[in-house]
Amino acid sequence: MQAVILARISSKEQRDGHSLDAQTRNLEQYAQRKQLNVIRKFTLVESSNKRFRPEFDKMIIFIKKQKTKVALIVDTVDRLQRSFRETPILNDLMSQDLLELHFVKEGNILSKHANSVQKLMWNMGVVMSQSYTDQLSDNVKRSFDFKVRNGEWCAQAPIGYKNATDVTTGKSTIVVDEDKADLIKQIFIEYASGLYSISSLSKQAYGWGLRSRNGCKVCPQLLHTLLQNPFYYGVMRVKGKLYEHKYDALISKELFNKCQYVRMQRSKTKVADKTKHTFLFSGVFICSASKRVVSCDMKKGKYVYLICRDPDNHSKKLWVNERSVVDQMQNKIDAFHLSNEDLPVLIEYTQHTLKLQKQHDKEIIYTLQKECDEIERQIDKATELLIDNCINQDVYERKYSELKQKHSDITVLINDQLQDTELLERSIILLLKLCNKASLLFKSSKTTLKRTLLKTLFSNRELNAGNVQCTTVLPLLSMLKTTDLREWQGQQGSNPRPTVLEICSNK
Repeated sequence: MQAVILARISSKEQRDGHSLDAQTRNLEQYAQRKQLNVIRKFTLVESSNKRFRPEFDKMIIFIKKQKTKVALIVDTVDRLQRSFRETPILNDLMSQDLLELHFVKEGNILSKHANSVQKLMWNMGVVMSQSYTDQLSDNVKRSFDFKVRNGEWCAQAPIGYKNATDVTTGKSTIVVDEDKADLIKQIFIEYASGLYSISSLSKQAYGWGLRSRNGCKVCPQLLHTLLQNPFYYGVMRVKGKLYEHKYDALISKELFNKCQYVRMQRSKTKVADKTKHTFLFSGVFICSASKRVVSCDMKKGKYVYLICRDPDNHSKKLWVNERSVVDQMQNKIDAFHLSNEDLPVLIEYTQHTLKLQKQHDKEIIYTLQKECDEIERQIDKATELLIDNCINQDVYERKYSELKQKHSDITVLINDQLQDTELLERSIILLLKLCNKASLLFKSSKTTLKRTLLKTLFSNRELNAGNVQCTTVLPLLSMLKTTDLREWQGQQGSNPRPTVLEICSNK
């Protein structure tokens, strides 16, 4: 029978002494003992954990071309695979009687007629191989999380910093790049002034002498990323979360926030200011087919149309009469109106609900504060143990870092709970009153105010072949229009609950 030899190593295993020559020699001796004719040898230097294995794929293609059964000889299961991704491919070849697997050290041979015990041994080998890689992954993740919580950056240093080695500990660290730090500060200062665009600031920085790591010009894209990197004011972003790092900050948080404000102001859509005519729906809608902003145009000096794409044929434009869209929006706004009896009830219910929420927030804050106090007590206890030489410095620093991180996380939760409920209450009530008068405002206001009103009251505004689709900022109002308010306030049943009026009257 013809045979193919597969020997594989990864770079780490090669350092550990698992050489390709040793594997190949052992497999050749096995082939001689089994009287197998070796027609090809594949030596792979790749990780079997990768999703795409080009060398492995080449071997499979070669085996398929033989048109007869081929014995694939490997040292152990983990030399062939460390996951079940390859199993369907190998099973398919064996079911066609084109492949026979030989695992030398396990002494297991699988073919089309393999029994359940042989298949179980193969699957168990894959499970153990995958378990090994999963354990390595877990160790790496634990190490990474520990470093992040200790404020250590585990990647290439941002521009303005450079990777270095701590002479006292021998560990890698990050230090300020004295040649570039002042230039980075100047970039933030100039951008915060609002006088420079990112493109012009990129040219200005090149004139100052700022270069990328490769010695090239800092392009606008890189500068855009740099200006959004919180690392420069003392916080690092890891997987979407922010952690304080232990390195020197180059700028203040206030300067960073000022830059973000300037950037966000410039990113706002100003479609209405760029057109010859002031259209009501300029920049208001997104085309549901193309996901782009719906533009407006005027024909014969008086007919206004909104231009979107056909949902069934995106290359085809649809011209929607503005009057049709105005009528649809007017109907949606008319639905906001509440009677003189319903509005006070809804406001009272809002006030009562927020009062209950405030009491609930106080209970949560009290519980979180107790946890903070307990953590502070544990920190004091650890400090006393260190002073009494009951624990060494390394143990103390590790414990202190863990407790400090927990304290920081809980403090964030407390701050989240400490929202201004009174301000929220005033905002909701003001919005309710605005909604109630929205119909009159929309009919009587000028174009600019109408557009502002639409953007305030509706979100997710889309135009789908002439049909308006949007979400109201207060979905409760839409729900109220579908049913009687007093019916919504409390339903009678086997377990009746009080109405909003009864709740508010008993406060």
